[in-house]
Amino acid sequence: MKRLGWSWALWAMVALVGCGVQLEGSVAEQRRQVMAMESDTLSKLYSQHPGARRHVQAAAGYGVFDASGGKFLWGGMDHGNGVVVDNRSRRRTYMKMFELQPGLGFGYTNFRLVFVFDTREAMNDFVTSGWEFGGRATAAAKDDVQGAAGDLGYNVAPGINVYQLTEKGALVGLSVTGAKYWRNDDLN
Repeated sequence: MKRLGWSWALWAMVALVGCGVQLEGSVAEQRRQVMAMESDTLSKLYSQHPGARRHVQAAAGYGVFDASGGKFLWGGMDHGNGVVVDNRSRRRTYMKMFELQPGLGFGYTNFRLVFVFDTREAMNDFVTSGWEFGGRATAAAKDDVQGAAGDLGYNVAPGINVYQLTEKGALVGLSVTGAKYWRNDDLN
């Protein structure tokens, strides 16, 4: 009976991963999808946190990611796509992300992350190395019309702050997270 429970949990996590962010079409179309997501996300961020606009504009650069994922009992994962923009050169680096979340929780969410890089070194390290480790306490419930989520900005590393905006879903959890961000060779 335990084997059936673990099999169901594994199946549920695999099913959740398949429900996430999917880029479709030609390279140019996929870039346009990411740029539209970036524009939409920054508009929402500035509306919800007016001080964030000044922070993003004064920074060395920023990254915007659209991610989906979930947790079931003792583990979870997220995945997504995004872009890092150098504010000085306007150079865009398209990226992917994957995150493991060992820890207690249950649910599924689609969310946006906005990384603000205070220094060029922090931005370049993120683009070339891309790792992020941290802890996360999450409580979110949101659909297309209403909901609430804990979406404040927080510092994840020296020179890097993150804002999380929940798009849709319901998730409650406590995790230690390990995320990998890497260049999307197909779009760069």
